Amino acid sequence: MTKITCFGEVLWDVFPTHEKIGGAPLNVAIRLQSLGNNVLVISRVGTEEKGNKIIDLFKEKDVNIEGVQIDQQYKTGEVKVMLNEKGSASYDIMYPRAWDKIKLTEAAKSITKKSDVFIFGSLVARDNISRNTLFELLKLANYKIFDVNLRLPYYTMEVLKVLMDQADFIKFNEDEILEISKVLNFKAQSLESHIVFIAKETNTKIICVTKGSKGAILYYNDSFYYNNGYKITVVDTVGAGDSFLASLINQLLKDIHPQEALNFACAVGAIVAGSEGANPIIKKELIDNMITSAL
Repeated sequence: MTKITCFGEVLWDVFPTHEKIGGAPLNVAIRLQSLGNNVLVISRVGTEEKGNKIIDLFKEKDVNIEGVQIDQQYKTGEVKVMLNEKGSASYDIMYPRAWDKIKLTEAAKSITKKSDVFIFGSLVARDNISRNTLFELLKLANYKIFDVNLRLPYYTMEVLKVLMDQADFIKFNEDEILEISKVLNFKAQSLESHIVFIAKETNTKIICVTKGSKGAILYYNDSFYYNNGYKITVVDTVGAGDSFLASLINQLLKDIHPQEALNFACAVGAIVAGSEGANPIIKKELIDNMITSAL
């Protein structure tokens, strides 16, 4: 069983009418665990009920919490989520919160060293405490997957470049890779050109770019693979990209052919976008049916 560690923010998505537990590392962790991996989380929560409920959810989903720290000073993370008429989300991310203060503990170092895969994002680097912890853990990690998550004003190109250079596998959405390429003074018409540029610039063998309802492109060992997306009625897009990434990682780690892996991941992402919340339970039959119906 593959041992995977997810590092970063755990929080509550606060919608106009309800609240849901979320955060990209949490969503990725829960989906990976549901797919049969041994998943651990390194993060930090407050002492209040919301922090306790996040820990309870991890326990319920069998995600290992030995790397989850308790903060006596800062509250558990919260994000105010606004949805437009198409179901697309925008976010107001409360700062500072407990996950901004993840400390470099012996437990965190041990977990990272013993893991086959270490998954991290860019949002957790907005605060110098969690950022410095991340930088140190990346020195210990065996295989590093970077989930780019650009949220203004919480990133700098300097930090992004360090994180990209560390990664073995980078996942962007289309807007993110175009923005980063522009800052790096690269101009081209095709998305493929931008992907190859970033791959060479950062010496990264695997890059995936999501395109929302239009699917995704996977660049895997010098070859491109495509999926044009699956038709679904969008309920909300929160967590869809996280489940996509978790599913893609899971399939590639099992040596599934890159095209099949991408198809599987796009189907899972679409199903999540057609469901309420970030972590719906998904049966394999539903995934298989979606892939088959598009052939």
